[in-house]
Amino acid sequence: MTMFSLIATTAFGLETVVARELQQLGYQTKNFNGYVEFNGDESAIIRANLWLRSADRVLIKMGHFHADSFDSLFEQTKALPWTDLLSKDARFPVEGRSVKSQLASVRACQSIVKKAVVESLRKKYKLGEFPETGPRFGIEVAVLKDEALLTVDTSGVALHKRGYRRLSATAPIKETLAAALVLLSRWQAYRPFADPMCGSGTIAIEAALLAQNAAPGLRRTFDSERWPVFPINLWKERRDEASALLNMDVDVDLFAGDVDPEMLSLTEYHARKAGVGKMVRLKQQSVTAFHPQAPYGCIVTNPPYGERMGEAREAQALYRQMGETLRAFDTWSVCVIASDPWFEKYYGKPANKRRKLYNGRIQTHFYQYLGPLPPRNKPEAEDVQ
Repeated sequence: MTMFSLIATTAFGLETVVARELQQLGYQTKNFNGYVEFNGDESAIIRANLWLRSADRVLIKMGHFHADSFDSLFEQTKALPWTDLLSKDARFPVEGRSVKSQLASVRACQSIVKKAVVESLRKKYKLGEFPETGPRFGIEVAVLKDEALLTVDTSGVALHKRGYRRLSATAPIKETLAAALVLLSRWQAYRPFADPMCGSGTIAIEAALLAQNAAPGLRRTFDSERWPVFPINLWKERRDEASALLNMDVDVDLFAGDVDPEMLSLTEYHARKAGVGKMVRLKQQSVTAFHPQAPYGCIVTNPPYGERMGEAREAQALYRQMGETLRAFDTWSVCVIASDPWFEKYYGKPANKRRKLYNGRIQTHFYQYLGPLPPRNKPEAEDVQ
């Protein structure tokens, strides 16, 4: 097995969530803005792709060096161990980014990296041209203040594409962010869970997958599944392990409601596609009609943001209604993601915790109103002999 320096990318603000997930998988981590680094072998790449709920992609870090000229970028890129990874028929498209760098032309950076990789491969494979008809190795060159980071994408399609959300909805929340919100809430399956403004159901579905201990990547494929550098059957072995850990019989109380019947129809469809259709109770109702039957539950929800002027006033009125309704459930935790910086004012109560997050390009805050934890059952006293 080969050891790699690996990167799990994520939305800004979720680095600690991704790091905690990787640590639970057994890997040591180091956090940076927008990504988390860790080390591992081929098995680590597979497990990270299958199990990470809140990361965007899993990358192999090929090199990180100072490059203030295109000649320097070419020579240092050519010296990297591309032949240890790329097959002679590999497809290796190059994407690029450049921020505050002397190498300002992204297109030129991409072209130079492509030529440098080709030169490296020619030494081993003795080919004049490469057909690029085989497995895909997506390369990215990211240059920040003349520091170049070269990576290869092991995921392919971004990790939020679980495979269950086939139909679109207005302003849907990504599956990775939805999962991160559930993880941040610290909810566990022995407590009731609700999203009373569920939209297309992503938050409730991610909670159900977490309750099942379902690997979120189990139903999809990844670019690195076709890489010849992976030992034969390793992907199958890791998938079989993930399947064996799936708990389809978990007893959990999950509720999703929405005032819009079309949204509920989307939720029902997506829940079935995700394999959790029987786990989530659905009901058409407004948030003001939400009345939980059991104590000590957890609400995680993504209400409309109201980015336009008229919609903003409607959103603010909704936040007031939410506060009037949900504050009454004093044993429940309520976690809300919203872009309005005055959300707490309209809700009528300051949050116990707040965290800056990005929903796409929209800056938001995750407001957490923490209820008490359920009382633990005291063990029965042992008989005295």
